[in-house]
Amino acid sequence: MKVETLAIPEVKLITPPKFGDSRGFFSETWTASKLKARGFDEHFVQDNHSFSAAVGTIRGLHCQTAPSVQGKLVRVIKGAIWDVAVDIRKGSPTYGKWVAAELSEANWSQLWIPGGFLHGFCTIAPDTEVIYKVTSDYDKAAERAVVWNDPTLAVPWPVEPGAEMLSDKDKAAPAFNPEDTWFTYP
Repeated sequence: MKVETLAIPEVKLITPPKFGDSRGFFSETWTASKLKARGFDEHFVQDNHSFSAAVGTIRGLHCQTAPSVQGKLVRVIKGAIWDVAVDIRKGSPTYGKWVAAELSEANWSQLWIPGGFLHGFCTIAPDTEVIYKVTSDYDKAAERAVVWNDPTLAVPWPVEPGAEMLSDKDKAAPAFNPEDTWFTYP
């Protein structure tokens, strides 16, 4: 497996090998022992699967706080997304900064977003399916959100203003508030 460190070192781009022949392909998308040998030792408890029909569908920016902090390993099995992680760990040298990667069925890459980060994505292909593993069960009481187009965070989403597709929950998400202390660093 290829593991790349992004501009925020805790966020990793992981690309598993894909072996193809005339029948199709095979890929080990997650192998705990191989990744543990590379310093990546996470325990996943839940898999999630989302489908977005329209290009410009935005899901996020979301996180879960203690006691149910979630790390996420995100991959696309059909279509493509622009996947974003925003560091909101108070005291972090990259606090308030974001990184993004394109994930697609073609590039087969996965993005690791550790706890302490907001996460969101925008579909850049129709009929996109995303699967992601999480390190903690869904906990509604621990769920937090920040509006996707917050001017303080200034994430340059790949969708024209007004063309985005959002859930009612994401439309109502509050602005980023630097006074919130959802996570601390280290």
